[in-house]
Amino acid sequence: MIIKCCGMKDPESIRLLATLKLDLMGFIFWSGTARAALQLDPAVLDLLPERMGRVGVFVNEDEKTILPVTCNYGLSHVQLHGQETPELCARIHSTGLKVIKAFPVACAEDLKAAANYEGCCDYFLFDSKSVLPGGSGLQYDWSLLQHYKGITPFLVSGGIGAQDAKRILQFSHPQFAGIDINSRFETAPGVKDVALTRQFLKEINQQSKENE
Repeated sequence: MIIKCCGMKDPESIRLLATLKLDLMGFIFWSGTARAALQLDPAVLDLLPERMGRVGVFVNEDEKTILPVTCNYGLSHVQLHGQETPELCARIHSTGLKVIKAFPVACAEDLKAAANYEGCCDYFLFDSKSVLPGGSGLQYDWSLLQHYKGITPFLVSGGIGAQDAKRILQFSHPQFAGIDINSRFETAPGVKDVALTRQFLKEINQQSKENE
């Protein structure tokens, strides 16, 4: 199962989380959030091991803005969290970057929009619907995701906390690929509680082995 930790901007948190068994680390390049990494020194990302993917999160930007940032920070993935078109996703994907397209979910009807993005994204991300595009800490009913019949694998996001390990491992869907954690593992916006994150990953790993 893929585990992504998003909303990173604090160099010390990045350094410490780089030692954990995370698959993806996310950096938000959108000025509308307190977790924006727009001022982060790109050299800080050199602390990440090669196995850990670097995800840049963008909201309603075009490739003229996105691609220079991916080069500057050495990103491997682009996560699009606004109303980006399938055509934009395809153009970014054609550069060799992996593309994650986010969709806010409050009802089964919200999942239909993903059908237009099949074939141009590596992953979808199903997040809770809120006023802001992500990082709300709000949860939603994951049973809604059973209405998703597409072929693109997806990550689940939206208010996932340390107490949700059992819930995560009990969730089943043919295209379920992993989770995205953020606000409920913070001591302040962009500053992660490393001990809590470490314990959560340990519990996920332990329960996963027990379920085998």
